[in-house]
Amino acid sequence: MMKAVILDDEVKGSSLLQHKLKPFSSLISVEKVYNDPQKALREIASVKPDVLFLDVEMPILNGFQFLEKLGYFDFEVIFVTAYNMYTLDALRADALDYLLKPVDPEELECAVNKLYKRIEAKRNRHTVEPLRAPNTSDRLALPTGEGIYFVKKEDIIKVEAMSNYSVFKLKNAMKIIVSKTLKEFETVLEAGNFLRVNRSVIVNLDYIVRYKKGEGGTLELVDGSEIEVSALKKNLLLERLLGD
Repeated sequence: MMKAVILDDEVKGSSLLQHKLKPFSSLISVEKVYNDPQKALREIASVKPDVLFLDVEMPILNGFQFLEKLGYFDFEVIFVTAYNMYTLDALRADALDYLLKPVDPEELECAVNKLYKRIEAKRNRHTVEPLRAPNTSDRLALPTGEGIYFVKKEDIIKVEAMSNYSVFKLKNAMKIIVSKTLKEFETVLEAGNFLRVNRSVIVNLDYIVRYKKGEGGTLELVDGSEIEVSALKKNLLLERLLGD
């Protein structure tokens, strides 16, 4: 059974979503419903959800600010909002899905099925090892609204830009959202075994499973994500991977 939390400042919106999730009660259980993002910030870690259904436009803290304040989390995020202009930011935050209100039942079913597959893959992911041994044990200090996290560079799978934030995805499936731009991390990371393969993503070359040909090509990483490679970075990437 997957555990869910709903965070929406509107009681009507959260209640309606909870009702629409009832047909999937054999797969997912709504453990908590929050209408106050600050209360959710204090309590969500103790709930240990598999997924957070998250509104974007909320007073005091919007959805992205909530994740940044939370800092370190390992649950999946499905944005549920009346606004469609945040789709790209949601994808860069590694959100599982982005649902528009009023939520379509078929789209919700697709999101729940996608969630189930992601959770199953996550449970098996610990058996997957990087192709090469990491070449550094240096740590990176990541300041968040909650505090400073010290992360081994070798544990970072990728870093993605999300507006003025950077989203760090770690090999243990944890995510850390930092209120700094990707450019601020580019130099310190590319001194190691990292490469910015397009405008929005820096990848750890140790966690590449496959390179698929194309104009710039596509990278498949150990976490199952696929990253488009800029045509301008293709040759440099292949040189770094193949050692030519």
